[in-house]
Amino acid sequence: MNIIIFGDSITWGAYDPEQGGWATRLRNYFEEKNDTDVYNLGISGDTTVDLLNRIEVEAKSREPNLIIFAIGINDAQFIHSTNGLHVSLDEFQKNLVKLLSIAKKFTDKVVFVGLTKVDESKTTPIPWNTDKSYINENIKRLDSLIEKFCEHNKLKFIPMESVVENDDLIDGLHPNTKGHVKIFNRMKSEVESIL
Repeated sequence: MNIIIFGDSITWGAYDPEQGGWATRLRNYFEEKNDTDVYNLGISGDTTVDLLNRIEVEAKSREPNLIIFAIGINDAQFIHSTNGLHVSLDEFQKNLVKLLSIAKKFTDKVVFVGLTKVDESKTTPIPWNTDKSYINENIKRLDSLIEKFCEHNKLKFIPMESVVENDDLIDGLHPNTKGHVKIFNRMKSEVESIL
């Protein structure tokens, strides 16, 4: 059984020096249990646009039985200089359709993970790029689009908005080790119910 997880820096495991994030914790968990391989294909900074450029090649080489998408928080990033989202709502919705279409070439088991909240006192703007902000209103808007998309396509949606609290975030955006553990615990039971 091959599980592949597409996502961004939160999937990749930023700021969890103990075990490399929730997706790597999931891999370690399933490796100990059975013959399930979990591939963490998170890339820091990725949006749905970036993911569309790589999904087909990466999925093809791993023959997935289950594809998990944990993407969208960077799409929701607000760019002050353009006064808009990094990826427009319309483009985001179209990208979800394209991602699902590509994923269905490989497996019928496709899951979307909801977006985590941010601590706006630290993310408006983000210190490492003051032209960009993460705002919960925008994140919630995209999270709702993902949830509706899943309902419409009869896909499993795993909500995350109430899983991670402000004190689980190291910089207002990325979970710390405690936050990754919370996401892992939520994902573990959800993935086990699918397998």
